[in-house]
Amino acid sequence: VQLQASGGGLVQAGESLRLSCVASASIHTIPVVAWYRQAPGKQRELVASIRHGFGIDYADSVKGRFTISRDNVKNTLVLQMNNLRPEDTAVYLCNGQRGNERYWGQGTQVTVSS
Repeated sequence: VQLQASGGGLVQAGESLRLSCVASASIHTIPVVAWYRQAPGKQRELVASIRHGFGIDYADSVKGRFTISRDNVKNTLVLQMNNLRPEDTAVYLCNGQRGNERYWGQGTQVTVSS
């Protein structure tokens, strides 16, 4: 499965961005889909995930500001990011997990200026 992420950019604090990740296969067959991010000098962290049968989880730092969703018709994973903060600056990567298989998109840069 190939994942293609897009939608990053440079915004000011308080603004919004919408990230998309298109899967090459039917996304509804991937039990776990998620967005991660990695800032310079920091470890990769889980931002939000959708786990089939278990629901949606968010990192505490993005709760109330970010929304993850999945469009099974368009095979797309979306991350709506509102009220962005400078500390949200990172490369955002989409991820899929199916059994022992892990799929990663190429990442999209999000930069938030203060």
